[in-house]
Amino acid sequence: MTSYRAVFDTNIFLSALMFGGPPEVLMRAARSGQIRLVTSPQILAEMASILKRKFEWADEDIFEAILAVSRRADLVNPKQKISVLDDDPDNRILECAVEGKADFIVSGDRHLLRLKRFGGTAILGASQLLSKLGE
Repeated sequence: MTSYRAVFDTNIFLSALMFGGPPEVLMRAARSGQIRLVTSPQILAEMASILKRKFEWADEDIFEAILAVSRRADLVNPKQKISVLDDDPDNRILECAVEGKADFIVSGDRHLLRLKRFGGTAILGASQLLSKLGE
């Protein structure tokens, strides 16, 4: 079984936690080892911040969600600063992909998706990666 290295954008984690659908299926694929998650402290911090601010999650629940992702992921600390996109958090996703040598970035963000590729990393939507996993 091929195990792809993938960076999930914050919106993919949030969709998996809150709404299900293809992002949740991808999280199950990560739990089963079909996808090797790559993430960074910056991505986890953004996820925690949004869960608190936008969804009003309790601190304990946020901690559990971050811990669950951390246990499944290779945690990288990007050394290279990237400023390709206007939305700075999107640049943190690119930095993580470069540092973690990811095959894919999975995102629902149109600014990232518009790039299609960054270096050796393809940028796909959740359904697109699911299709690839089914090949």
